[in-house]
Amino acid sequence: MTKGEDADPDETVESTTPTELKQRIDSGEDVFILDVRSEGDFEEWHIEAENVTIVNYPYFELLDGIPEDLHSELPDDQRSTVLCAKGGSSELVAEYLDEDGYDVDHLARGMNGWARIYEYQELDVDVHESGSGSLANRNAKHSGDVDATIAQYRRPSSGCLAYLIVSDGEAAVIDPLRAFTDEYVQDTRTLGADLTYALDTHVHADHISGIRGLATRTEATAVLPKAATQRGVEYERSCETVTDGDTLAVGDVEIEVISTPGHTTGMTAYKVGNVLFTGDGLLTESVARPDLEDPEAAKDAARTLYESLQEQVLTLPEDTIVAPAHVSDSATPNADGTYTAELGDLIDRMDALAMDEDEFVDFIVADTPPQPANYEGIIAANLGQQAPDDEAAFELELGPNNCAASEEALTN
Repeated sequence: MTKGEDADPDETVESTTPTELKQRIDSGEDVFILDVRSEGDFEEWHIEAENVTIVNYPYFELLDGIPEDLHSELPDDQRSTVLCAKGGSSELVAEYLDEDGYDVDHLARGMNGWARIYEYQELDVDVHESGSGSLANRNAKHSGDVDATIAQYRRPSSGCLAYLIVSDGEAAVIDPLRAFTDEYVQDTRTLGADLTYALDTHVHADHISGIRGLATRTEATAVLPKAATQRGVEYERSCETVTDGDTLAVGDVEIEVISTPGHTTGMTAYKVGNVLFTGDGLLTESVARPDLEDPEAAKDAARTLYESLQEQVLTLPEDTIVAPAHVSDSATPNADGTYTAELGDLIDRMDALAMDEDEFVDFIVADTPPQPANYEGIIAANLGQQAPDDEAAFELELGPNNCAASEEALTN
Protein backbone atom coordinates (compact mmCIF):
# COMPACT_ATOMS: atom_id res chain seq x y z
CA MET A 1 0.00 0.00 0.00
CA THR A 2 1.44 3.35 -1.04
CA LYS A 3 0.98 6.06 1.54
CA GLY A 4 -1.35 8.78 0.34
CA GLU A 5 -2.95 6.60 -2.34
CA ASP A 6 -6.52 7.78 -3.03
CA ALA A 7 -6.43 9.81 0.19
CA ASP A 8 -8.90 12.63 0.77
CA PRO A 9 -8.05 14.33 4.09
CA ASP A 10 -11.29 16.38 3.99
CA GLU A 11 -13.51 13.28 3.89
CA THR A 12 -14.85 12.01 7.23
CA VAL A 13 -13.95 8.40 7.88
CA GLU A 14 -16.87 6.00 7.71
CA SER A 15 -18.29 4.22 10.74
CA THR A 16 -20.10 0.91 10.98
CA THR A 17 -22.62 0.00 13.63
CA PRO A 18 -22.20 -3.06 15.85
CA THR A 19 -25.23 -4.62 14.18
CA GLU A 20 -23.78 -4.07 10.72
CA LEU A 21 -20.47 -5.64 11.75
CA LYS A 22 -22.31 -8.61 13.27
CA GLN A 23 -24.26 -9.06 10.02
CA ARG A 24 -21.04 -9.10 8.00
CA ILE A 25 -19.58 -11.74 10.29
CA ASP A 26 -22.74 -13.86 10.25
CA SER A 27 -22.91 -13.73 6.46
CA GLY A 28 -19.53 -15.46 6.23
CA GLU A 29 -17.71 -12.45 4.81
CA ASP A 30 -13.99 -12.33 5.55
CA VAL A 31 -13.66 -9.57 8.15
CA PHE A 32 -10.44 -7.86 9.24
CA ILE A 33 -10.45 -6.04 12.58
CA LEU A 34 -7.79 -3.79 14.06
CA ASP A 35 -8.41 -3.70 17.81
CA VAL A 36 -6.62 -0.70 19.36
CA ARG A 37 -7.44 -1.37 23.00
CA SER A 38 -4.71 -2.27 25.46
CA GLU A 39 -3.17 -5.72 25.25
CA GLY A 40 -4.75 -6.69 28.58
CA ASP A 41 -8.24 -5.63 27.54
CA PHE A 42 -7.83 -7.43 24.25
CA GLU A 43 -6.66 -10.67 25.85
CA GLU A 44 -9.55 -10.62 28.27
CA TRP A 45 -12.26 -10.03 25.68
CA HIS A 46 -12.38 -9.58 21.90
CA ILE A 47 -14.44 -10.52 18.88
CA GLU A 48 -13.86 -14.04 17.65
CA ALA A 49 -15.18 -16.00 14.65
CA GLU A 50 -13.72 -18.34 12.05
CA ASN A 51 -14.01 -15.71 9.33
CA VAL A 52 -12.55 -12.88 11.43
CA THR A 53 -8.87 -11.94 11.30
CA ILE A 54 -8.03 -9.66 14.21
CA VAL A 55 -4.86 -7.76 15.07
CA ASN A 56 -4.30 -6.00 18.37
CA TYR A 57 -2.18 -2.85 18.29
CA PRO A 58 -2.69 -0.50 21.27
CA TYR A 59 -3.83 3.02 20.52
CA PHE A 60 -1.09 4.69 22.56
CA GLU A 61 1.44 3.21 20.12
CA LEU A 62 -0.38 4.82 17.18
CA LEU A 63 -0.48 8.44 18.35
CA ASP A 64 2.17 9.45 15.82
CA GLY A 65 0.63 7.51 12.94
CA ILE A 66 0.74 3.98 11.60
CA PRO A 67 4.13 2.27 12.10
CA GLU A 68 5.68 0.14 9.39
CA ASP A 69 5.25 -3.17 11.21
CA LEU A 70 1.49 -2.59 11.39
CA HIS A 71 1.36 -1.67 7.69
CA SER A 72 2.69 -5.15 6.95
CA GLU A 73 -0.27 -6.74 8.78
CA LEU A 74 -3.02 -4.63 7.26
CA PRO A 75 -4.79 -5.96 4.16
CA ASP A 76 -4.76 -3.91 0.99
CA ASP A 77 -7.48 -5.93 -0.71
CA GLN A 78 -10.32 -5.71 1.83
CA ARG A 79 -11.87 -3.32 4.29
CA SER A 80 -10.38 -2.97 7.76
CA THR A 81 -12.61 -2.17 10.73
CA VAL A 82 -10.93 -0.39 13.64
CA LEU A 83 -12.41 -0.73 17.11
CA CYS A 84 -11.68 0.45 20.64
CA ALA A 85 -13.66 0.53 23.87
CA LYS A 86 -16.09 3.37 23.11
CA GLY A 87 -15.44 4.51 19.52
CA GLY A 88 -13.29 7.63 19.98
CA SER A 89 -9.77 6.25 19.63
CA SER A 90 -10.80 3.94 16.79
CA GLU A 91 -12.11 6.89 14.77
CA LEU A 92 -8.75 8.69 15.01
CA VAL A 93 -6.80 5.57 13.98
CA ALA A 94 -9.23 4.96 11.13
CA GLU A 95 -8.56 8.51 9.92
CA TYR A 96 -4.82 7.75 9.86
CA LEU A 97 -5.47 4.62 7.82
CA ASP A 98 -7.82 6.47 5.50
CA GLU A 99 -5.16 9.10 4.86
CA ASP A 100 -2.74 6.28 4.02
CA GLY A 101 -5.16 5.01 1.37
CA TYR A 102 -6.69 2.03 3.14
CA ASP A 103 -10.31 0.98 2.77
CA VAL A 104 -11.33 1.47 6.40
CA ASP A 105 -14.15 2.19 8.79
CA HIS A 106 -14.43 2.17 12.58
CA LEU A 107 -16.88 0.55 14.98
CA ALA A 108 -19.29 3.13 16.35
CA ARG A 109 -19.50 2.96 20.16
CA GLY A 110 -16.73 0.35 20.15
CA MET A 111 -16.91 -2.76 22.29
CA ASN A 112 -19.46 -1.04 24.52
CA GLY A 113 -21.72 -0.89 21.48
CA TRP A 114 -20.91 -4.50 20.64
CA ALA A 115 -22.14 -5.44 24.12
CA ARG A 116 -25.51 -3.81 23.34
CA ILE A 117 -26.33 -6.31 20.60
CA TYR A 118 -29.13 -8.63 21.66
CA GLU A 119 -30.59 -11.21 19.31
CA TYR A 120 -34.02 -12.87 19.41
CA GLN A 121 -34.78 -16.18 17.73
CA GLU A 122 -37.70 -18.52 18.30
CA LEU A 123 -36.68 -22.12 18.88
CA ASP A 124 -37.44 -24.42 15.97
CA VAL A 125 -38.53 -27.31 18.18
CA ASP A 126 -41.68 -29.30 18.76
CA VAL A 127 -42.37 -28.90 22.46
CA HIS A 128 -43.84 -32.08 23.95
CA GLU A 129 -45.39 -32.82 27.28
CA SER A 130 -43.31 -35.20 29.35
CA GLY A 131 -45.05 -35.11 32.69
CA SER A 132 -44.22 -33.17 35.83
CA GLY A 133 -43.59 -33.73 39.49
CA SER A 134 -42.01 -37.09 40.24
CA LEU A 135 -38.87 -38.52 38.67
CA ALA A 136 -41.02 -41.27 37.13
CA ASN A 137 -43.15 -38.66 35.43
CA ARG A 138 -40.08 -36.81 34.19
CA ASN A 139 -38.92 -40.02 32.52
CA ALA A 140 -42.24 -40.58 30.77
CA LYS A 141 -42.45 -40.31 26.99
CA HIS A 142 -44.17 -37.25 25.61
CA SER A 143 -47.91 -37.51 25.20
CA GLY A 144 -48.68 -34.57 22.94
CA ASP A 145 -47.74 -31.14 21.70
CA VAL A 146 -47.62 -28.17 24.05
CA ASP A 147 -49.05 -24.91 22.70
CA ALA A 148 -46.22 -22.50 23.47
CA THR A 149 -43.76 -20.19 21.78
CA ILE A 150 -40.23 -20.39 23.16
CA ALA A 151 -37.65 -17.83 22.08
CA GLN A 152 -33.96 -17.64 22.84
CA TYR A 153 -32.15 -14.34 23.42
CA ARG A 154 -28.42 -14.22 22.82
CA ARG A 155 -25.87 -11.57 23.75
CA PRO A 156 -22.98 -12.23 21.32
CA SER A 157 -20.47 -10.20 23.33
CA SER A 158 -20.67 -12.53 26.32
CA GLY A 159 -22.62 -15.57 25.18
CA CYS A 160 -25.37 -14.99 27.75
CA LEU A 161 -28.66 -16.67 26.82
CA ALA A 162 -32.15 -15.92 28.12
CA TYR A 163 -35.55 -17.31 27.19
CA LEU A 164 -39.09 -16.10 26.66
CA ILE A 165 -41.99 -18.55 27.03
CA VAL A 166 -45.42 -17.47 25.79
CA SER A 167 -48.64 -19.46 26.04
CA ASP A 168 -52.28 -18.38 25.88
CA GLY A 169 -51.67 -14.72 26.64
CA GLU A 170 -49.17 -15.25 29.46
CA ALA A 171 -45.39 -15.20 29.44
CA ALA A 172 -42.31 -15.92 31.51
CA VAL A 173 -38.69 -14.86 31.06
CA ILE A 174 -35.88 -17.10 32.28
CA ASP A 175 -32.49 -15.59 33.21
CA PRO A 176 -33.20 -12.05 31.92
CA LEU A 177 -30.45 -9.42 31.77
CA ARG A 178 -31.16 -6.05 33.36
CA ALA A 179 -29.65 -4.20 30.39
CA PHE A 180 -32.35 -5.57 28.07
CA THR A 181 -35.47 -5.11 30.17
CA ASP A 182 -37.11 -3.04 27.41
CA GLU A 183 -36.68 -5.86 24.89
CA TYR A 184 -38.47 -8.41 27.06
CA VAL A 185 -41.36 -6.04 27.74
CA GLN A 186 -41.75 -5.10 24.08
CA ASP A 187 -41.48 -8.66 22.76
CA THR A 188 -44.02 -9.93 25.27
CA ARG A 189 -46.46 -7.23 24.17
CA THR A 190 -45.80 -7.96 20.50
CA LEU A 191 -46.73 -11.59 21.11
CA GLY A 192 -49.97 -10.48 22.76
CA ALA A 193 -49.09 -11.63 26.25
CA ASP A 194 -48.71 -10.32 29.77
CA LEU A 195 -45.51 -11.12 31.63
CA THR A 196 -46.40 -13.41 34.54
CA TYR A 197 -43.00 -14.51 35.84
CA ALA A 198 -39.37 -13.41 35.65
CA LEU A 199 -37.19 -16.29 36.82
CA ASP A 200 -33.51 -16.75 37.57
CA THR A 201 -31.94 -20.19 37.56
CA HIS A 202 -29.40 -19.07 40.17
CA VAL A 203 -27.48 -16.04 41.45
CA HIS A 204 -25.52 -15.06 38.36
CA ALA A 205 -21.85 -14.07 38.44
CA ASP A 206 -21.47 -12.67 34.92
CA HIS A 207 -24.39 -10.28 34.39
CA ILE A 208 -26.84 -8.20 36.38
CA SER A 209 -30.17 -9.97 36.66
CA GLY A 210 -33.29 -8.39 35.19
CA ILE A 211 -35.92 -10.08 37.35
CA ARG A 212 -36.36 -7.15 39.74
CA GLY A 213 -36.55 -4.58 36.95
CA LEU A 214 -39.17 -6.63 35.12
CA ALA A 215 -41.21 -7.05 38.30
CA THR A 216 -41.13 -3.27 38.76
CA ARG A 217 -42.02 -2.51 35.12
CA THR A 218 -44.80 -5.10 34.82
CA GLU A 219 -47.10 -7.22 36.93
CA ALA A 220 -44.62 -10.11 36.74
CA THR A 221 -43.58 -12.00 39.85
CA ALA A 222 -39.82 -12.26 40.41
CA VAL A 223 -38.82 -15.87 41.12
CA LEU A 224 -35.65 -17.25 42.70
CA PRO A 225 -34.75 -20.77 43.83
CA LYS A 226 -35.23 -20.93 47.60
CA ALA A 227 -31.68 -22.21 48.08
CA ALA A 228 -30.35 -19.15 46.24
CA THR A 229 -32.06 -16.77 48.69
CA GLN A 230 -30.19 -18.43 51.57
CA ARG A 231 -27.02 -16.70 50.33
CA GLY A 232 -28.35 -13.45 51.80
CA VAL A 233 -30.74 -11.91 49.27
CA GLU A 234 -31.71 -8.36 50.25
CA TYR A 235 -34.39 -7.26 47.79
CA GLU A 236 -36.52 -4.19 48.51
CA ARG A 237 -39.62 -6.07 47.39
CA SER A 238 -40.32 -9.72 48.05
CA CYS A 239 -39.86 -12.39 45.43
CA GLU A 240 -41.41 -15.82 45.14
CA THR A 241 -39.19 -18.79 45.89
CA VAL A 242 -39.41 -22.27 44.38
CA THR A 243 -37.98 -25.68 45.27
CA ASP A 244 -37.56 -29.00 43.51
CA GLY A 245 -40.86 -30.41 42.24
CA ASP A 246 -42.76 -27.10 42.27
CA THR A 247 -44.61 -25.96 39.15
CA LEU A 248 -45.59 -22.54 37.81
CA ALA A 249 -48.47 -22.14 35.37
CA VAL A 250 -47.96 -19.96 32.30
CA GLY A 251 -51.00 -20.08 30.04
CA ASP A 252 -51.51 -23.67 28.94
CA VAL A 253 -48.08 -24.88 30.07
CA GLU A 254 -46.36 -25.61 33.35
CA ILE A 255 -42.80 -24.71 34.28
CA GLU A 256 -41.40 -27.54 36.37
CA VAL A 257 -38.69 -26.77 38.93
CA ILE A 258 -35.74 -29.20 39.10
CA SER A 259 -33.00 -28.57 41.65
CA THR A 260 -29.51 -29.03 40.15
CA PRO A 261 -26.99 -27.58 42.64
CA GLY A 262 -23.28 -27.63 41.93
CA HIS A 263 -22.41 -24.52 39.96
CA THR A 264 -24.01 -22.72 42.91
CA THR A 265 -25.91 -24.06 45.91
CA GLY A 266 -29.14 -22.69 44.42
CA MET A 267 -28.63 -23.76 40.79
CA THR A 268 -32.02 -24.80 39.40
CA ALA A 269 -33.27 -25.98 36.03
CA TYR A 270 -36.73 -25.21 34.68
CA LYS A 271 -38.57 -27.58 32.37
CA VAL A 272 -41.37 -26.84 29.90
CA GLY A 273 -42.53 -29.93 28.06
CA ASN A 274 -39.39 -31.56 26.75
CA VAL A 275 -37.28 -28.36 26.88
CA LEU A 276 -34.93 -28.13 29.86
CA PHE A 277 -33.57 -24.70 30.74
CA THR A 278 -30.38 -25.75 32.50
CA GLY A 279 -28.94 -22.38 33.52
CA ASP A 280 -25.21 -22.96 33.94
CA GLY A 281 -25.46 -26.55 35.14
CA LEU A 282 -25.14 -28.13 31.69
CA LEU A 283 -24.14 -26.25 28.55
CA THR A 284 -23.91 -27.46 24.96
CA GLU A 285 -20.10 -27.60 25.10
CA SER A 286 -19.33 -28.06 28.77
CA VAL A 287 -20.57 -28.25 32.33
CA ALA A 288 -20.55 -25.56 34.98
CA ARG A 289 -17.50 -24.46 36.91
CA PRO A 290 -17.92 -25.07 40.67
CA ASP A 291 -15.79 -22.31 42.21
CA LEU A 292 -17.60 -18.98 41.85
CA GLU A 293 -19.78 -19.10 44.98
CA ASP A 294 -17.05 -20.38 47.29
CA PRO A 295 -13.61 -21.09 45.77
CA GLU A 296 -12.56 -22.93 48.92
CA ALA A 297 -15.43 -25.40 48.51
CA ALA A 298 -14.97 -26.00 44.78
CA LYS A 299 -14.25 -29.71 45.14
CA ASP A 300 -17.37 -30.33 47.22
CA ALA A 301 -19.41 -28.28 44.77
CA ALA A 302 -18.05 -30.33 41.86
CA ARG A 303 -19.16 -33.50 43.64
CA THR A 304 -22.63 -32.00 44.11
CA LEU A 305 -22.70 -31.03 40.43
CA TYR A 306 -21.87 -34.60 39.45
CA GLU A 307 -24.78 -35.90 41.54
CA SER A 308 -27.16 -33.33 40.05
CA LEU A 309 -26.22 -34.24 36.50
CA GLN A 310 -26.41 -37.98 37.10
CA GLU A 311 -29.63 -37.99 39.13
CA GLN A 312 -31.64 -35.02 37.86
CA VAL A 313 -30.57 -34.42 34.27
CA LEU A 314 -29.17 -37.56 32.67
CA THR A 315 -32.20 -39.55 33.83
CA LEU A 316 -34.42 -37.52 31.48
CA PRO A 317 -35.35 -38.80 28.00
CA GLU A 318 -32.58 -38.44 25.44
CA ASP A 319 -34.79 -36.27 23.20
CA THR A 320 -34.92 -33.62 25.94
CA ILE A 321 -33.83 -30.28 24.49
CA VAL A 322 -31.08 -28.70 26.61
CA ALA A 323 -31.37 -24.90 26.54
CA PRO A 324 -28.46 -23.43 28.54
CA ALA A 325 -27.84 -19.95 29.96
CA HIS A 326 -24.49 -19.54 28.21
CA VAL A 327 -22.74 -20.40 24.97
CA SER A 328 -19.09 -20.04 24.03
CA ASP A 329 -17.56 -18.63 20.84
CA SER A 330 -16.62 -22.18 19.84
CA ALA A 331 -20.23 -23.39 19.79
CA THR A 332 -21.91 -24.16 16.48
CA PRO A 333 -25.46 -22.83 16.11
CA ASN A 334 -28.35 -24.99 14.98
CA ALA A 335 -29.84 -24.52 11.52
CA ASP A 336 -32.32 -22.02 12.98
CA GLY A 337 -29.51 -19.95 14.54
CA THR A 338 -30.22 -20.99 18.13
CA TYR A 339 -27.97 -22.77 20.59
CA THR A 340 -29.58 -25.89 22.02
CA ALA A 341 -28.82 -29.62 21.89
CA GLU A 342 -30.60 -32.88 22.51
CA LEU A 343 -29.53 -34.50 25.74
CA GLY A 344 -28.66 -37.74 23.94
CA ASP A 345 -26.26 -35.87 21.67
CA LEU A 346 -24.50 -34.32 24.65
CA ILE A 347 -24.19 -37.71 26.30
CA ASP A 348 -22.58 -39.08 23.13
CA ARG A 349 -19.99 -36.35 22.73
CA MET A 350 -19.26 -34.89 26.17
CA ASP A 351 -16.55 -36.81 28.01
CA ALA A 352 -17.47 -35.28 31.37
CA LEU A 353 -20.86 -36.96 31.34
CA ALA A 354 -19.27 -40.41 31.10
CA MET A 355 -16.69 -39.96 33.88
CA ASP A 356 -17.02 -41.58 37.27
CA GLU A 357 -17.46 -39.27 40.23
CA ASP A 358 -13.85 -38.98 41.36
CA GLU A 359 -12.56 -38.49 37.81
CA PHE A 360 -15.20 -35.84 37.16
CA VAL A 361 -14.43 -33.93 40.35
CA ASP A 362 -10.66 -33.96 39.86
CA PHE A 363 -10.94 -32.90 36.25
CA ILE A 364 -13.40 -30.05 36.79
CA VAL A 365 -11.47 -28.38 39.61
CA ALA A 366 -8.14 -28.77 37.79
CA ASP A 367 -9.03 -26.86 34.64
CA THR A 368 -11.21 -23.86 35.51
CA PRO A 369 -10.82 -20.74 33.33
CA PRO A 370 -10.22 -17.21 34.63
CA GLN A 371 -13.01 -15.84 36.79
CA PRO A 372 -15.59 -13.56 35.13
CA ALA A 373 -14.72 -9.88 35.23
CA ASN A 374 -16.06 -8.10 38.33
CA TYR A 375 -17.88 -11.25 39.40
CA GLU A 376 -17.89 -10.38 43.10
CA GLY A 377 -19.55 -7.02 42.43
CA ILE A 378 -22.04 -8.64 40.06
CA ILE A 379 -22.97 -11.26 42.67
CA ALA A 380 -23.41 -8.53 45.29
CA ALA A 381 -25.73 -6.62 42.94
CA ASN A 382 -27.75 -9.74 42.17
CA LEU A 383 -28.14 -10.45 45.87
CA GLY A 384 -29.41 -6.90 46.38
CA GLN A 385 -26.47 -5.99 48.59
CA GLN A 386 -25.28 -3.30 46.16
CA ALA A 387 -27.36 -1.06 43.89
CA PRO A 388 -25.37 0.11 40.84
CA ASP A 389 -27.20 2.42 38.46
CA ASP A 390 -27.87 1.30 34.89
CA GLU A 391 -24.57 2.56 33.47
CA ALA A 392 -22.48 1.17 36.32
CA ALA A 393 -24.29 -2.16 36.03
CA PHE A 394 -23.58 -2.29 32.30
CA GLU A 395 -19.90 -1.54 32.85
CA LEU A 396 -19.65 -4.27 35.50
CA GLU A 397 -20.70 -7.01 33.13
CA LEU A 398 -18.57 -6.11 30.11
CA GLY A 399 -16.35 -8.98 29.04
CA PRO A 400 -16.59 -12.77 28.71
CA ASN A 401 -18.82 -14.81 31.02
CA ASN A 402 -16.34 -17.62 31.90
CA CYS A 403 -19.02 -19.48 33.87
CA ALA A 404 -18.25 -22.87 32.31
CA ALA A 405 -15.49 -25.34 32.96
CA SER A 406 -12.96 -25.36 30.13
CA GLU A 407 -14.77 -26.99 27.21
CA GLU A 408 -11.74 -28.00 25.16
CA ALA A 409 -11.11 -31.23 27.06
CA LEU A 410 -14.73 -31.97 27.98
CA THR A 411 -15.99 -32.95 24.53
CA ASN A 412 -14.79 -35.52 22.08
